[in-house]
Amino acid sequence: MSIIFTLIPVAILFVIIAVIVFFWAVKSDQFEDLDRQGSSILFDDEQKPRDE
Repeated sequence: MSIIFTLIPVAILFVIIAVIVFFWAVKSDQFEDLDRQGSSILFDDEQKPRDE
């Protein structure tokens, strides 16, 4: 039963950290361009010509 008194504060700490990380990601525009990464896998990158 005493483990509950340890696990509840640890769980609350994890939730607080997750909320802080989520708001940091939103504030730093991590979710602005969601389509670019999804479509970048479909197209090849432009290859630079090699100097010979």
